[in-house]
Amino acid sequence: MAGQGAGSRQLLEHNLLGTVNLLEAAARRRAGIVILSTSRVYSIQALASLPLRERGIAYEIDTAADLPQGVDKRGIREDFSTAAPVSLYGATKLASEALAFEYADLAGVPVVVNRCGVLAGAGQFGRADQGIFSWWIHSWARRRPLRYIGFGGRGLQVRDCLHPADLARLVILQMQSSTGPCRSLLNVSGGAASATSLAELSAWCSSRLGSHDVAGTSEERPYDVPWVVLDHARATSLHGWTPEHHAHAIFEELACHAERHPDWLDITGG
Repeated sequence: MAGQGAGSRQLLEHNLLGTVNLLEAAARRRAGIVILSTSRVYSIQALASLPLRERGIAYEIDTAADLPQGVDKRGIREDFSTAAPVSLYGATKLASEALAFEYADLAGVPVVVNRCGVLAGAGQFGRADQGIFSWWIHSWARRRPLRYIGFGGRGLQVRDCLHPADLARLVILQMQSSTGPCRSLLNVSGGAASATSLAELSAWCSSRLGSHDVAGTSEERPYDVPWVVLDHARATSLHGWTPEHHAHAIFEELACHAERHPDWLDITGG
């Protein structure tokens, strides 16, 4: 699927029209549907307006403040706002979710939509839009320039991280358990336990890979948000699933991959 770095026409054709082609094929075969969606479907304005406080070198939800629907200290739930803007990328994913439910209803087959946190693991493309954790660690290992952008330029912005093997394990459970018409919409993430700021990631990299300077800029970009951590409680309740790969184990896997493949960023377009 096309990421946020793709041109707008290509993004729409790949993410939306590509989904339509797959949904039509599934409907013809009366096959169940599992859609891998993204946290980018959640409203940028709503995310940017979340009450936050600093915890060491990271943001966290300010639980003493009035919180909007769909979020608490464990993270963002599936009922959090998806009002525009969500970026063109997020819009194609949100539209794909709606189309999947429509096609599944027409065909009378099960559909599951998994809204994923940031995927991170060895072998990932060395590009920021394909996974910030992978790109940051590979860039650190190669001593490439790195910057904290926005939010005071201190790297306090936070994401959760999810290993692909944990996602695959859940998808297998869903394929085995979904029969007949059913509709599931789930956040799938490393959750609050994996929540890591860029500054915390840099501290880990410095300890594991050696020192490296990171610049900071207060430049603001329209689709950047300071804190996105998905709550996977519904997936845990429905399927007994929890992520098995913890954040530091994922980072170590990425660091080992970076050491074994020093040309990875060049090969994959980073």
